[in-house]
Amino acid sequence: MIILLLMSIITIIISNLFMLISFIISKKSFLDREKCSPFECGFDPMSLARIPFSLHFFLITVIFLIFDVEIVLIFPLIMTFKMVNLYIWYKTSFFFIIMILIGTYHEWNQNMSNWMKSK
Repeated sequence: MIILLLMSIITIIISNLFMLISFIISKKSFLDREKCSPFECGFDPMSLARIPFSLHFFLITVIFLIFDVEIVLIFPLIMTFKMVNLYIWYKTSFFFIIMILIGTYHEWNQNMSNWMKSK
């Protein structure tokens, strides 16, 4: 029991020593405001946070996420083709394919698949 306690104390001391050495020899300057700020995907971190961005870009991202989740849900259907009842498998596959087709039609109908904005 005493050996376990001693090893724990030694481990804590060594890890704290390494963190202290790393903190002392690091070259990071806390005075540089721009280097300490997070990078935000091309936005200037020193400007206003409430600047408008393209709603078209946001909608494309949401559409991509929706279709990505549907594709991830279809992959297990392919793997379970021979393991389950074919009627249930066809019914589920048909449901997901119809959902993808309706989503694609809606995206096309809303003209969201065009990257260039029409005037």
